[in-house]
Amino acid sequence: MIREMQADIVILGGGTGGTAAALAAAKSGKTVIMTEETTWIGGQLTSQAVPPDEHPWIESFGCTRSYRQFREGVRQYYREYFPMTPKARSNVQLNPGSGIVSRLCHEPRTALAVLQQMLAPYIHSGRLKILYQYAPESADVSGDRVNNVTVRHLETQDQITLHAPFFVDATELGDLLPLAGIEYVTGAESKSQTGEPHAVDGDPLPQDMQGFTYCFAVDYLEGEDHTIEKPALYDFWREYKPDFWPDKLLSLTAVKPSTNEPVEYEIFPGHGKFPLYQYRQILDPKHFAEGTFESSVSLVNWPQNDYWLGSIIDVPKEEADHHIYQAKQLSLSLLYWLQTEVPRPDGGKGYPGLRLRPDVVGTEDGMAMYPYIRESRRIQAEFTVLEQHVATESRPDGASETFPDSVGIGCYRIDLHPSTGERPYIDISSLPFQIPLGSLIPKRMKNVLAASKNIGVTHITNGCYRLHPVEWNIGEAAGYCLSYCLDHDILPTEVRNDEERLASFQQKLVSEGIELAWPALRPV
Repeated sequence: MIREMQADIVILGGGTGGTAAALAAAKSGKTVIMTEETTWIGGQLTSQAVPPDEHPWIESFGCTRSYRQFREGVRQYYREYFPMTPKARSNVQLNPGSGIVSRLCHEPRTALAVLQQMLAPYIHSGRLKILYQYAPESADVSGDRVNNVTVRHLETQDQITLHAPFFVDATELGDLLPLAGIEYVTGAESKSQTGEPHAVDGDPLPQDMQGFTYCFAVDYLEGEDHTIEKPALYDFWREYKPDFWPDKLLSLTAVKPSTNEPVEYEIFPGHGKFPLYQYRQILDPKHFAEGTFESSVSLVNWPQNDYWLGSIIDVPKEEADHHIYQAKQLSLSLLYWLQTEVPRPDGGKGYPGLRLRPDVVGTEDGMAMYPYIRESRRIQAEFTVLEQHVATESRPDGASETFPDSVGIGCYRIDLHPSTGERPYIDISSLPFQIPLGSLIPKRMKNVLAASKNIGVTHITNGCYRLHPVEWNIGEAAGYCLSYCLDHDILPTEVRNDEERLASFQQKLVSEGIELAWPALRPV
């Protein structure tokens, strides 16, 4: 027997955007049900094990108040619960891992704890219910509205039908879109469709999308041997060389994303090359009392374990499962290669002291709970952001397009990793940009908003709208928008297309600490 549940807002997907949407809606007094496929909310911050990718001004401005509260909550978590050095404890801009990628590199478990703290008042009061290990299975639709969505537990197979006036698709792959018949696109658009300078020539390529990555955590105990069992596909991955890559994928030669010219890496710092281990280092013992940690900890999300041999979107389940397996094998093969064969500066090979840390990512096999997804299905939206709106080369006045319906801001380079069509990086300069409300609204379906990487962007502009603070802002805006709609008995498209309502809603966003525009800034 299928259970029934009812709420004001149902959020499918408890990733970064879904969690922010739930926080905003619950804070607005609405009852919320949120589903999550894994046992951790937070998405790329937690279950995908990716430290935040952020812009240069993040410590001062350029994110929502609640995202800033999250960031400060991470720092405070270490200060309150860990034995820290006086210097680290007093550092207002503490970077717990001393990683290079971000001013705030931290453990996924810490992010999870802080998110749970932020949601605790609403969970404890019963206003927010989170259904873990549930994924959408079917949707009941009447015309241009979703009536309910049935979700299934991934282990027990129990089903629950979720009813609400409004739904949010915050899944990592845009799973609600095909189930509800919501028009969407995938992969790479063509120049004839979008006019974007970096779109593909000829026909669009719907199965050509950015590769995904199975991240994993390691520490390093010199003199010890933590070599894993040789992965089943190691021989394949050890010899694999893409046509567009200067060497084998498992090597210390990769490409500079902005030019696709060869670049040499090293594993640990000290020899003048970019140190991969320090890149996403999430724990640095020097910040803590002596003896607290045996080693630093790093998350491996490197060029060498991006997987692009096939898509997991709109393919048969057997094919998707095959690519998931191969991607995990690639990451395990990278680890085995690092432990046994990577060239060392002293002329030797391998670092057997590299130790897989399953506890850091909350799994038994040591791989993150969920692959790091860079590109999703994307709604055909009321408004689609194009390269021409945000790319530096397309904006001779030095400012991105102004969107009157802005519901937030973001900033990142247009950063596309190698694709399933085996095309190389596209990494180009962009300008600090706004998030238009129209990009969250499907062009036809009335009571659904997108709140993840599934908004109205293209293959190209997804490259700068997919990062942590942007996804958070998108989700938060969705949560506030649907709460506003419930308060005024209107639809999201009516908020966007009525000047007075839009101004009133934007005023609400500003009062909640959401910045709608940037000052004049340089490109990134």
